[in-house]
Amino acid sequence: MKRYLNEKVSAALASMNWLGSAQLTFEKPRDEAHGDLTTNIAMVLAKSLGKSPRAVAQEIVTALKVEPEYISNVEIAGPGFINFHFTERFFNHRVGDVLLQGDAFGRTTTGEHKKTQVEFVSANPTGPLSVGHGRQAAIGDTIANLLEWTGHDVTREYYYNNAGRQMRMLAESTYARYRQIFDPAFPFLEDGYQGEYIVEIAQRLKEARGESLCALEKEKAIEECKSYAEQALFGGIKDVLGLMGVKFDVFYNEDSLYKTGKIQDVIAEFRRLGLAYDSEGAVWLKATALGLEQDRVIVKSTGEPTYRLPDIAYHVEKFRRGFELIVDVFGADHIATIPDVLAGVRALGYDPEKVKVVIHQFVTLMRDGQQVKMSKRSANFVTLDELIEEAGSDAVRFFFLMRAVSSHLEFDLDLAKEQSEKNPVYYVQYAHARIASILRFAESEGSTSSLPAPNNEAIDYSLLVQPEEIALIKLLLEFPDVVESSCYTFEPQRITTYLHDVATVFHKFYHEHRVVTPDRELSSARLALCSAARTVLANGCKILGISAPERM
Repeated sequence: MKRYLNEKVSAALASMNWLGSAQLTFEKPRDEAHGDLTTNIAMVLAKSLGKSPRAVAQEIVTALKVEPEYISNVEIAGPGFINFHFTERFFNHRVGDVLLQGDAFGRTTTGEHKKTQVEFVSANPTGPLSVGHGRQAAIGDTIANLLEWTGHDVTREYYYNNAGRQMRMLAESTYARYRQIFDPAFPFLEDGYQGEYIVEIAQRLKEARGESLCALEKEKAIEECKSYAEQALFGGIKDVLGLMGVKFDVFYNEDSLYKTGKIQDVIAEFRRLGLAYDSEGAVWLKATALGLEQDRVIVKSTGEPTYRLPDIAYHVEKFRRGFELIVDVFGADHIATIPDVLAGVRALGYDPEKVKVVIHQFVTLMRDGQQVKMSKRSANFVTLDELIEEAGSDAVRFFFLMRAVSSHLEFDLDLAKEQSEKNPVYYVQYAHARIASILRFAESEGSTSSLPAPNNEAIDYSLLVQPEEIALIKLLLEFPDVVESSCYTFEPQRITTYLHDVATVFHKFYHEHRVVTPDRELSSARLALCSAARTVLANGCKILGISAPERM
């Protein structure tokens, strides 16, 4: 609808030399009585033309050339909106377009192969992933999918650090648990990692190395424990992400920024620009000169950099690697450092407008109306693999994506496991499975000739005139726009909401109208409509990273 109207209204504006730089947009009216689409272009142009919006709207409508078989009515409403009503013929003849495009329906090229990086999860290998990391994985991977569907050249990247105090604590905790296998009285660190996963790693280390580490000099033994624990935890992280269908193209180690001198390069450049100074034994970024409220420490008096310094260096590297769009998916705990990093990037000569930051809120697990706090593997959080084991990867991804990323998420475990229409992911998948069942039934009934082929010109789409059929077609045709809007607003929850709406409208159509009927032409048209709905549901599930089952 939007493509059709954009072409027609643009032609009308061009005929009057009104095209200019005004942005032509179309929206779906809240009230269906006001048409299928509306535009405010008359109000946008009115001031520059020195005319009233309604007068401008009337001139546009007069210059408009549309086919009456596609547009039933064009009306001017309110202060100058132009409302468009499409005909049934316009809609029912678009079912074939969906079938022709198939797996590609919903894909666009608006991204123009822009080199794009999406960074997400980025947890250090000090423990198993939490449910918070899981939400970030679902959000980041789905945003990457949306960017790919809109024609971007996407790199999925995981940024981590295997150095520093946390990794030292991991190494010493693993060493202590390893030694306790042979000597239960061996002391454990007061502030060490308490999770059962440390005991598991220590036991596996014992199976691999026996008692040999006990004879090593302590520091060497601790270093070997660090290496073993890091590999074990990173292996576990990759495995659990794999259960969610998440795969990364690049794992970027923060430690490499130090080894290659990139951290010192950033400090030196800040000093050259007069934006870094020494005070109280620390190195400060003159953030006030960059528009922030107060200066920031970038290197502590201990010589240890604060988080913002390597983050600035890392983002410089993103630009140097040629990324034209950089998407950072962070938890709410990162919100304080983001302005500092972006200010630092700008000071170093890079465009912070190319960096889009998506902040997601936290997750609370609920069972029987009560918050779930205990974990089998970790001392203080429920692990992502535990959640996937209980609820299944499809439900986990869908539920993580159901709410706006800026909203706190209450994950209802009871609902996620329920196999009924109350469970939104089950409801969407069941709609796809039901359509597959309808198509199998048509074939078993000997209606093979009625099954829709993408290039079947014999299908009479004009038979699809029932209100439930038109409502379903309209909704299916919105899919490409929903994909684009979800992508450019970084709101993957729009896809979950849309797919639930498709399932609802399809079920209503199915309950009101028999698909396989004695009328073979009508059966063929309705089977084509079912196939189009199946295509949209499958493509939407693919974007969300969940399965579209044939049977349930």
